[in-house]
Amino acid sequence: MTVIDLNDTAAALPDAWRSRVLGRVGPACLKVLRMSELPVEEESHDAPEALLVLDGQLELDLGGELVTVGAGGLCVVPAGARHAVRPGSRGTLVIVELEEGDRDAA
Repeated sequence: MTVIDLNDTAAALPDAWRSRVLGRVGPACLKVLRMSELPVEEESHDAPEALLVLDGQLELDLGGELVTVGAGGLCVVPAGARHAVRPGSRGTLVIVELEEGDRDAA
């Protein structure tokens, strides 16, 4: 069994908004990343995606609605929903998603 410190792992990443895969649970992929104050372009996925803020704050535009997720908060983005990260997001984010090759299983 391996214990991973998520905050330390995210802080050690060389670039903000570049995730690191920590492992898999069934078909789901578990990732961690360090957010910066910069926005991220709009995207959508064929399967739902869970966004868990460990510390800091995520400012998300979810289908035109501003959603703020604070430390300890979880946002599940529905499959097909257009979403973008707005300026001001910062801290550590955990993402649970199906990898591209596994999205047919959703």
